Parts: sequence; C-alpha cells; structure tokens
Amino acid sequence: MKRPVSRVAAIHDLSGFGRSSLAVVIPILSTMGIQVCSLPTAVLSTHTGGFTDYSFVDLTDSMEEYIESWYKIGIDFDCIYSGFLGSPRQINIISNFIDKFSTNNPVVVIDPVMGDNGKLYQTMNDEMVREMRNLIRKADIITPNFTEAAYLLDKPYNLQIPVKEIKEWLKKLTELGPKIAIITSAPSCDSDKRTSVIAYNREDDRFWKVSCVYIPAHYPGTGDAFTSVIVGSILQGDSLPIALDRGVQFITAAIRASYGFEYPNREGVLLEKVLGNLKMPVLSSSYELME
Repeated sequence: MKRPVSRVAAIHDLSGFGRSSLAVVIPILSTMGIQVCSLPTAVLSTHTGGFTDYSFVDLTDSMEEYIESWYKIGIDFDCIYSGFLGSPRQINIISNFIDKFSTNNPVVVIDPVMGDNGKLYQTMNDEMVREMRNLIRKADIITPNFTEAAYLLDKPYNLQIPVKEIKEWLKKLTELGPKIAIITSAPSCDSDKRTSVIAYNREDDRFWKVSCVYIPAHYPGTGDAFTSVIVGSILQGDSLPIALDRGVQFITAAIRASYGFEYPNREGVLLEKVLGNLKMPVLSSSYELME
C-alpha cells in the first residue's frame, strides 16, 4: 500500500536554539509535505556556529537501540538523509543503518558536513575524512560544499579553480559511489560577486549549474536548509535541475529576507519568513545545462 506522504529518516543533531540541523530540516521537509522521522545524533543547547558556551549531550550510545526499535516495528523510509556526524563510530552506525533499512530502496542522501572556507571544523580530522569517503559509497546523492569536496578528493583548496576542473571533481566524486554529486559554494573564476551550485548525474552524464549573486553574509545552517530542499524536491518528483533551482532560490530568498534585519547572524537565517515559498510553484528557472 502506497503511503499518503513520503517518509524521511533524518539523521542530524538537534539544537535547542539556532536554525541549523534538525531545527531547519523538520520545518522545511514538513512544509514540503514530507514526514520527518528524526534520528538525533546529539542534543545541544545551541548550535556551534558562533556559540561557544553550550551544553552538549552525545547520543551515540543510544543510537543503535533507537534504530533497533524502528526496525522491530517495521518502519521503512522513502529516503535516508544524513547530515553532521560527530565521530567514526557514528559514521559506522549510520552505514549499518543504511544497510538495515535498504529493502525498499530508499533514496540515500548524504551531506558530508566536515568543514568550510578551506578548513575542517574543530571536531573533524583525517580519520573522519577517510570514514566519510567510505560512507558516501552508499549514497545516491551527496551535497558537499567546495571545501568538503576538496577534502573528499584530497585536492588543494583553490578558489581560482576553472569550471572544467570542478566538473572533473564531480565525476571523481561519483566514481566513489554516488549517482549524483552536488558541489555547493563553487567559486566563479570570472567574478567574485557570484557563486554557483554545480551538479553531475552519472546515469545520464549531464552537468547542471545554478548561479546566484554572492551576498556577503554568513549564516549557519544554510547548507542543511539547501540539502533539505533538495530532498523534498526529489521526493516530490522534481528533476535534478529543478531541485537545484528550488534549493538555490530558497536559500537566496532566506538570506535576502534576513540580511536587512539587525540581529546576530549566528542565529541563522529567518527561516520563518520564507517557509511559505516552498509551497509555491517554480515560476522561473535559472539552471543551465553545462557542456
């Protein structure tokens, strides 16, 4: 029997304050008509993007029992969506989770959250990078930012990289296992005022690109929000380029809606002001099919 709505297993941490991880995954996917089943990896008082004095509860020791409970009652999923993972043990647990819940062939989306601006986050190290390379072998879609793509491929972080080389990176990422690789925050050699999302689909050997004006502001959680829109869009039946377009348009609208207000950027974008955009049809598309 077909489910009335699609169901996603969302594997992320949960922050009580700040718009990132499950705090954005749940409202975005729920607004898009997707049931979210949360598998929290940790609970924090605030997210770590700009906050330092926060409480942290590691849920690694309870994750396997949590997963086994789902398995015993026969829950299955249309998509398994993994974000920030805090240790090699968590990566191993999620790898086993994907195997255990793969009987109905869910779409596996992995956002390999490891770093930004050319550097790994403080909680990451070379072992985590190696384990993440193993995990993405089980993915259908991965969404690394430019920094994370460089680490996954052991390539230098070079903002002057030509588009031709980014396309080579995308192909190499899919050779690691995923059918689709999406690199966010891809630099533009011909302009420092634009940034791009570039994707490659190994099954039809096509590249897609969506560009937008670079807004000089940093908000934690935008990567989580972007990938969540991709997940919701794909489960709604959209094509890859339309999903990319919706993701970029949503994040751009969220940043623009937030940029004019005076409040601490570390709280994240004002998601509440733009959630309604997700219910609107795609009125115009800016994606490009790359040669």
